[in-house]
Amino acid sequence: MSSKRAQNESRATEKKRKKKSCEEAALSSSVEEKELQGAVKEAWRSRSHYSHGDLELDCHPFPHCIIKNFLSSETFAENLQRELLGLNFHEKSNDLYKFKQSDDLRKRTEPHIRVSVFRTALFGRFRSWLGEVLGVELEPTVDISCARYEYTDVLLCHDDELEGRRVAFILYLVPPWQSSDGGTLDLYTTDSACLTLCVLLCVFICAVFLQVSEVLSQDKCRLSLSGWFHGPSLERPSRHIEPPVPRSPHLPRDETVLLEWVNPVYLDISYQEQIQEEFEESSEIQLKDFLKEEKFREVSEALRLSQIQWTKRGPANKRNYEVASLDTVPQCVTACWELLRSESFFLLLSNFTGLRLHYLCPADEDDDEDKEKQEQKEDEEATASSTESSAANATKQKELSTPVCCGEVRRWSHGGYTLLHDGEAARAEYALDLILPFGCADWQSEFGGYTCYVANEEDEELLTVYPEDNSLALVYRDKETLKFVKHVNHKSSSESAGRGFYDFSYVYYE
Repeated sequence: MSSKRAQNESRATEKKRKKKSCEEAALSSSVEEKELQGAVKEAWRSRSHYSHGDLELDCHPFPHCIIKNFLSSETFAENLQRELLGLNFHEKSNDLYKFKQSDDLRKRTEPHIRVSVFRTALFGRFRSWLGEVLGVELEPTVDISCARYEYTDVLLCHDDELEGRRVAFILYLVPPWQSSDGGTLDLYTTDSACLTLCVLLCVFICAVFLQVSEVLSQDKCRLSLSGWFHGPSLERPSRHIEPPVPRSPHLPRDETVLLEWVNPVYLDISYQEQIQEEFEESSEIQLKDFLKEEKFREVSEALRLSQIQWTKRGPANKRNYEVASLDTVPQCVTACWELLRSESFFLLLSNFTGLRLHYLCPADEDDDEDKEKQEQKEDEEATASSTESSAANATKQKELSTPVCCGEVRRWSHGGYTLLHDGEAARAEYALDLILPFGCADWQSEFGGYTCYVANEEDEELLTVYPEDNSLALVYRDKETLKFVKHVNHKSSSESAGRGFYDFSYVYYE
């Protein structure tokens, strides 16, 4: 009898505890007041700034709203944060991001995470409030995930554009935060960034481009719940297509330039044959101590001179690094640049790789036959949908038959990266990549700045090329292989790391 009474009391206590938790999931008064909702709705409609209490609406660079103290109960927020930090997190890393993500929240039974408490508040009352403000019928299905960003974690510039996504939301559960800690939410226009520091508040945005800047604090965790509300799809503007990078044929330079610059061991014919055998087996190779030591030192020192004008390359949703203006570089840098574009170097690359980058390179009949069949098939498909005249096609074929290249002198420092993007995948073609780094003697892999090769639409890395002084990296890629440079993180800013490095980057086409 007493045992049954104890069980009943226990159940009653549990029900009261759950009810109390539900009550503690109350939202900010900013989303409960009808009068305030109407004012926010009108400001959103007119794309004007509005602020009242814990709520602030801004429309620059695009509409977004910040609601401080979104969860009105500080105790509930602290308990939710504690439960989330106790979950299992898995590290996620690719060209775009590095952070840790939790297991699926839908299966969690913790009192403050479970569906009947927090999700009901967010996806019920707040979704209704938000739909009324926006004038959009938002679906009950909502994406949500939990992420923790710690030192050097980052989410680079992207648009998250998927069918049906209408409004992004982010709920921050973090300790007292300063802008110097990083981890800010950056909202982008097409040519500038608007920095918004968001701490212990809820943000909802109709996203264009955004990023989570790198976390710089070594002892704070940026914990957040984020996701999307879905609704009727919007018509999207067509994506900007970048013009192709200009390509050039080789410069008329004889073997004298090779004798002046290249380590003599790489000019030995028998050694070139060994290199070619290894390259043809793996489609990549690194040739250490490639330049003569005195030439390498001279260029390394020259690249640090202040006379060189460096220009940042963007846009941020594709790349972020600096390139040298070639008319401002010292003579030795120009000479090294011309070495990699010279006719004799094209021939040397042919001997290293077996690729037909020079007319003196002997043809591999089997490879040529396979490639010609593939190109013929592609040409037939292109011809079927093209109105180009046969004369124009002939000219195009003649142009394509001439080996060409393009390249740049790059400077990599904290914040530098390149990203995979749809335009690159659509225009991918057979090519030989060359990378020759300078000034990275103390560089470590944990700093980033290495080049990753991946199969199109797959996350698995096929090859990673780490920057190494005076080590010439050659990689041959097909149309299904893409590359990116991993984000250079805050660890690279130390004095011992040299605060960055340089490289000559070239791409050669048969």
